[in-house]
Amino acid sequence: MKPAWDQLGGEYAGSSSVLVADVDCTAEGEALCRQYSVKGYPTIKYFVDGDSEGQDYQGGRDYDSLAAFVDENMAAKCDVENPTGCTDKEIGYIEKMKVKTADDRKSQISRLEKMQGSSMKPELKQWLVQRLRILKGLNAGSGDEL
Repeated sequence: MKPAWDQLGGEYAGSSSVLVADVDCTAEGEALCRQYSVKGYPTIKYFVDGDSEGQDYQGGRDYDSLAAFVDENMAAKCDVENPTGCTDKEIGYIEKMKVKTADDRKSQISRLEKMQGSSMKPELKQWLVQRLRILKGLNAGSGDEL
C-alpha cells in the first residue's frame, strides 16, 4: 500500500483541499494516533469540511481506488478564471493578487515554495498550497512562464 499512498501524495501535492500525510504511530506520532483511536496499521483517516473527528476509510488500498475516493469526496476545485468552486478566503486572495504584477507573483511563488518543506500545522500547509496554486494559475492566465 505504501507505493500507492506515496503516489496519491504526489498527485495531490499541489491541492488546495487535499492533504495526504502519514504518521508513524510507534514514534513521534503516538499521541496523535491515540487521539484518533488508531489501533491497526495501516489505518486511513479522512476529514471533510471541518470534521475534527475524522472518518475511517473503508475502500480499496490500490492507487486507483484511493484516487477515485479522493476525487469524488474531497478534492475541491478552485479555478482562478471561474472562482465558483473557491472559498471566500481563496477569492479574497485571488482578488488581492490579480492587481499585482507577474514579477510580484513570481516572487511570492518563490517565497512560498521555499516554505513548503518547513514544518507547519496541516491547515497552514494547506493554505500555503492553495496560495501557490492560485498564484501559478494567475501567472498561467496572464501568459507568463514560471
